[in-house]
Amino acid sequence: MGIHSIVMVKQVPDTANISGQVMKEDGTVNRAKLPAIFNHEDRVALEFALSLKDKYGGRVTVITMGPPRASDVLRECLFMGADDAVLISDRKFAGADTLATSYVLSEAIKKIGKYDFVFAGRQAIDGDTAQVGPQTAEKLNIPQITYAEEILDVTESSVRIKRKIDGGYEILESTLPVLITVIKDAAFPRPFKAKRIMAYKNAKTLIELEKLTEGNSLLYIDQLKDEYISKKLYIQTLTMDDLKLDEERCGVHGSPTKVHRIESVVLAGGSHEMIEPSKAGIAYLIDKLMEDHILG
Repeated sequence: MGIHSIVMVKQVPDTANISGQVMKEDGTVNRAKLPAIFNHEDRVALEFALSLKDKYGGRVTVITMGPPRASDVLRECLFMGADDAVLISDRKFAGADTLATSYVLSEAIKKIGKYDFVFAGRQAIDGDTAQVGPQTAEKLNIPQITYAEEILDVTESSVRIKRKIDGGYEILESTLPVLITVIKDAAFPRPFKAKRIMAYKNAKTLIELEKLTEGNSLLYIDQLKDEYISKKLYIQTLTMDDLKLDEERCGVHGSPTKVHRIESVVLAGGSHEMIEPSKAGIAYLIDKLMEDHILG
């Protein structure tokens, strides 16, 4: 039947290496000081979309909002099997919180046009808010299902999803189009395909093409762009002007969230006590746990 899925992906700083030294005074992360990686749950979301394409046909479009270097994650998506990639990048988007980010993403999705599914990871490791997906669904005025574990069934107009909840799961049905956020253990993302790496390793955004023309009088950006489009190696780039956005709703201006204080917390181990593996030792352990109100 042919399904069009749009997947929201994000290039994130490797927060395993984060420290007070990479935080700016305004509470935002200095991303240039950390290695950038593909947010894992977004890779799982892409796997969901690609699995639907494998089963029902159609196409997969990936979008990301970020600085020019975020094109790296889009190429990785193309290596996995995505059909189209869109970079949403503008200096005026810098410092966006989830409210401003979801506004920009929702407008980009509207510009892309007709779709059946919007997929996203449950949350990104740099913010851990799990808000962008639901907020984007609200701005698109479409249903949403969060914490998805499995797609059970798809028809021309509806989908059934297995969703994780505390202590179990529930089965939900939604009309299409729908936005779905997935959890990290829901699927194992497929590896890059060698043929696709060879085919798309030179895919470029408009920003990257402009850099190629710098200092080279023989290259003209319009001709270069047309050449890459004809070879299907052009990664579409959307700016604030392309999307006709309200500047007051973007970046720092459109972000009511403010960081009050940043603290570097180091968790240190305390003392420990050996308990004898005997009836008396177990009784003593239970008494201590009850004394600390861990039990009882």
